[in-house]
Amino acid sequence: MAKQTASYGRRWYAVHTYSGYEENVAESLMQRIEALGMKDFIFNIIVPKEKKVKIKNGKRRVVEEKVFPGYVLVEMNVTDDSWYVVRNTPNVTGFIGMGNTPSPLSQAEVDALLKRAEATTAEPEVTIDLQVGMAVKIGDGPFKGFEGKINEIDATRGKAKVLVSMFGRETPLELDFSQIKDINQFTFG
Repeated sequence: MAKQTASYGRRWYAVHTYSGYEENVAESLMQRIEALGMKDFIFNIIVPKEKKVKIKNGKRRVVEEKVFPGYVLVEMNVTDDSWYVVRNTPNVTGFIGMGNTPSPLSQAEVDALLKRAEATTAEPEVTIDLQVGMAVKIGDGPFKGFEGKINEIDATRGKAKVLVSMFGRETPLELDFSQIKDINQFTFG
């Protein structure tokens, strides 16, 4: 390939892919860079991810989620050849930009994305499948087997207030998310 000079210099670009193929695109692109000798024009490939804690049916799991599903970030010098290599990688649908000219991301956008990706080593964000008003069953602790309704949710502490009927009165109990089970998951009979 005849190499040309870059129009923007070394910059970050967002490459659109088919959703779910981001990792495949990153791997294919790395192989193509090696095979076609484009190391001097295409430098970094990132699939931005962050860790989140999901609590479902009382079970706590840490999962990695893509920050921008359907996109891969590529640091490169844009030339006709480097643009061609990226654009013709399997499952790539195009660059973000007008027409045939890719638009580079601003340095502020890149810094924010990289900072967000680094933050995944810290405390992950908690996502739960509980809602205020939801009927639940207590699955653990001294009130195991009691049923009630969620009155409040405190995601930062991982706690919920559940109103349980005791002695004919509604009594609030503060419970850990792991003690609460969705009442619809139980089968009777």
